[in-house]
Amino acid sequence: MSKIVLFLILFFPWAEALGQVTFSDQRFYELVINNHPLAKQANLKPSFGKYTVLKAKGGFDPKLENQLNQKYYDGSNYYSFLNAGLKIPTWYGIEVKTGFESNSGSYLSPQFKTPTGGLWYGGVSVNLGQGLFIDQRRAELFKARIYQNSTLFEQRLQLNELVYEAGYAYWNWVLAYHSVEIMQDSYKLATERYEGIRRTAEVGDRPGIDSVEAIIQVQNRETLLRNYETDYKNSGYNLATFLWTENLEPLELDSVTRPLSLDSLQLDLDLLIAESSMDSLVVNHPYLKINSYKIETLEVENRLKKEQLKPDLAVNYNFLNEPVNYNPFGNYSINNYKWGLTFEMPILLRKERGDVALSNLKIQDEKFNLQNNQAYIEYKIRKAMTDVSNGLVQIGIYQNTVEDSGKLLEAEKQMFDAGESSLFLINQRELTYIQARLKLIESQVKLQQAKLSLSYAAAGLY
Repeated sequence: MSKIVLFLILFFPWAEALGQVTFSDQRFYELVINNHPLAKQANLKPSFGKYTVLKAKGGFDPKLENQLNQKYYDGSNYYSFLNAGLKIPTWYGIEVKTGFESNSGSYLSPQFKTPTGGLWYGGVSVNLGQGLFIDQRRAELFKARIYQNSTLFEQRLQLNELVYEAGYAYWNWVLAYHSVEIMQDSYKLATERYEGIRRTAEVGDRPGIDSVEAIIQVQNRETLLRNYETDYKNSGYNLATFLWTENLEPLELDSVTRPLSLDSLQLDLDLLIAESSMDSLVVNHPYLKINSYKIETLEVENRLKKEQLKPDLAVNYNFLNEPVNYNPFGNYSINNYKWGLTFEMPILLRKERGDVALSNLKIQDEKFNLQNNQAYIEYKIRKAMTDVSNGLVQIGIYQNTVEDSGKLLEAEKQMFDAGESSLFLINQRELTYIQARLKLIESQVKLQQAKLSLSYAAAGLY
């Protein structure tokens, strides 16, 4: 499959004059939800539920039947059986049927003989034991409808997972980009300082050893810069795995695409969840809803298993009439009919009782699983809330650290210019300042990832 470069400027006509395009997290999520293969796969879930219900409803479709059996031997027609009809299953274990029967032949048994014009019949078959309240057809439809409801939550859960993974990749890309910016500034500053010190050392205004100290800093920062650039490229490759066109062609980030500025991020507690709404949030979590639907499905199967404890008792009745001028009710008489009764029941019911017991155990097992998952989801939500709160505090601390280390660096520079400090101390102060800036952007990104984790834990990303 061909690769297509992601020219986001097509999506953002208000791009900056410098040619750089800001790729916001909201735009990124929009592309993921609309175009990613896993998103499209998730959108198939409701269709699976819809057509599963359609399939189950097929168990109640009327059926046309036709049976024709003939035997010819040694020039004689031994028998000819024709039985054509219509069966209509109904909800409460009652099957309505009607049809036409015509039998003939030289060696036809008397019980199979029909009038010359054939015989119309119509009647019902009723299950009075097994199948009176539930049977396999109804059970399949019950389960299909439960599954249809479940697919909506499966879709939401899959999209929630996709947006979470994509979001983490996006914020890692943001962190890598801004880290490279800081290291580029640091490397440029070290290079300029080295050039200045080298020139002053050449004219004898500064010891030559200072130029050695300066070039070492240039080399160290260049190494760090290369490492951060590698991380940025790799994070971009990872981010691109979530970018696709509507035609499912993979995209790549182009050179002018940049993430949003960290200064534009909101630092608030809007995402924190009130204690009063925690129970409702947990109970209505898609994962727990799916668990509940599993229990409902098992309960339907349990009802069907219990139905097997009843005897198999079925009664059928059909009126019979010879058609007159193709009228199946001509000369109808209540005295012309046939009926039947079938009864069957195991004496010990060991298989049936075992099935019911196993079904009860499966339901109990799934209920325990539901309770455990409920506690775990609540824990994940509370943990994510704690991480968000802690992230806000950490940002405030690192902001102060950046400001204070910047002041120390400026003071050290002034002392250095006055001849009261050394290049070594300048480098140490500068390194502390750079590390504080890196920690600050790391804490800002971690806060966004903590918010992402909170929304993910609460299944609120989609």
